[in-house]
Amino acid sequence: MRQIYLDYNATTPIAPSVLEAMQPFLTGHYGNPSSSHALGRGAKEAIEDSRSKIGNMIGCDSGEIVFTSGGSESNNLAIKGVMFGYAPEDAHLIISAIEHPAVIEPARFLQRLGYEVSVAPCDENGIVQASTIADLIKGNTRLVSVMHANNETGVVQPIGEISKVCHRHDVLMHTDASQSVGKIPTFIQDLDVDLLTIAGHKFYGPKGVGALYVRRGLSLESLIHGAGHENGIRAGTENTPYIVGLGQAAHLAANGLDESSVGMARLRDRLEKELCESIPGLKINGGNVDRLPNTLSISFPMVAGGEVLARLPELCASTGAACHSTGQVESATLAAMGKGIDHIAGTVRLSCGWYTSQDEVDRVAGLLIDAWENLSASHA
Repeated sequence: MRQIYLDYNATTPIAPSVLEAMQPFLTGHYGNPSSSHALGRGAKEAIEDSRSKIGNMIGCDSGEIVFTSGGSESNNLAIKGVMFGYAPEDAHLIISAIEHPAVIEPARFLQRLGYEVSVAPCDENGIVQASTIADLIKGNTRLVSVMHANNETGVVQPIGEISKVCHRHDVLMHTDASQSVGKIPTFIQDLDVDLLTIAGHKFYGPKGVGALYVRRGLSLESLIHGAGHENGIRAGTENTPYIVGLGQAAHLAANGLDESSVGMARLRDRLEKELCESIPGLKINGGNVDRLPNTLSISFPMVAGGEVLARLPELCASTGAACHSTGQVESATLAAMGKGIDHIAGTVRLSCGWYTSQDEVDRVAGLLIDAWENLSASHA
């Protein structure tokens, strides 16, 4: 059975040229980047080249890029790194209701330490309005963290507008751009953020490597202490092969963004149209606002998304959310959008990518329609 992969928001395959770039640093070029000999200097040069490629991708100076182990560490470093610079009683953090657990859990951890945390709601379309953030900012607010694009719905947030509000009040702004990098423009000049999270495996790089943009002059408390790597922000011998892979992935993203975005949007819209024409009552989550070009979050009427996917072992996709046995809603995003339990239970997320074909999209549409028709008939 040939698998059809429509779960690119969960992870992407490594691009062939990324793997090719990494391989020499897994074998012959094994020097420690901190060593002064030839092998060490070669590794250091490769790392700095990757730093430049990432800087070029998001439009910042290479010296503002800090390498990490991935998106979760970057989020933790951004949030804790800022907040740990203040006493708990003098530091207020704002996050949004639609964040990934890699932002929610650091915020909860800070709460347990005595820091004040506010959660900004979104509207029915899944957008966090700048005015909502403005209403939550207080005299001791130190950081606001709102993701650039939601991993479930693909809804793009007005980060530039939120940043303006933050900076008007001398508050730092962080955005988790793990889902948006490589899919839509993520230029620092437009977003005007102070910190930005990058995850390599979301745009055809390897898992286990990421980066954090840190605006020049901004001081962060380190989470990992040691020999002062990454300008003293993140200690530990650099993961040279994976950093090289991340740099190549950034190069590909920077040079192919327009073409890939158009292609993915065309496939996403084709799939959406076919499903909507054949399934009465199908709902599109975030369908009325700007979304990532590759992301389609749908809610099937009368059936659970998990039931649909269980009938289609050849399809690799995700349920946008599910309900626990306790009846609690698992998807914080859809709940924040005001969706009911049946709507949330019926949700499936389909996300295409560079290697998705039109034939695959048409095949998936037929499979999903057939599965829904059979399930809905059995539930009638």
